[in-house]
Amino acid sequence: EVTQAQYEAVMTGNSNSLSATPSEFTGNDRPVEKVSWDDVQIFLTRLNAAEQAAGRLPAGWSYVLPTESEWEYACRAGTTTAYSWGNSIAASNANYNNNIGQTRDVGQYAANPWGFFDMHGNVWEWTADWYQAAYPSGAVTDPTGPASGSVRAVRGGSWSATGASLRSARRSGSAPGTRSSNLG
Repeated sequence: EVTQAQYEAVMTGNSNSLSATPSEFTGNDRPVEKVSWDDVQIFLTRLNAAEQAAGRLPAGWSYVLPTESEWEYACRAGTTTAYSWGNSIAASNANYNNNIGQTRDVGQYAANPWGFFDMHGNVWEWTADWYQAAYPSGAVTDPTGPASGSVRAVRGGSWSATGASLRSARRSGSAPGTRSSNLG
């Protein structure tokens, strides 16, 4: 998750009239939320420009949102269970089910086997893909979503979602202009 401090550092002084501090639940180390998919595209454009100018991003590389399949691959981290840690969920695994009533600092729960934090819970995470209700039939490797649509795919569940919504395979969608305290 992108923290509020990271988002603010990139978005301060933007010419798009976007707030550099949009989150409802404030704290430098909390995930940025209340950012739309469209806002994220502006953030990524500014981040890529800054990192390239500073020489920290190799030529031809760029930061992007993952596709749904890339997100799930990273979330699962080689596991085949419902969650990256196993088949059941408890309050000690993730921030969900309104058990805290808001987001909390990134990295407060154990990382998945590949070292990624907060893939389950805290805030739903935007992906690059348009949402489609069902996957195409047959086996596919690294699929991408449809070329167009009305909602973007979000993954991971949130602080207010049920435990089942945090499963590695759980999918949902949101309109690209949506700004919500459970979406980042």
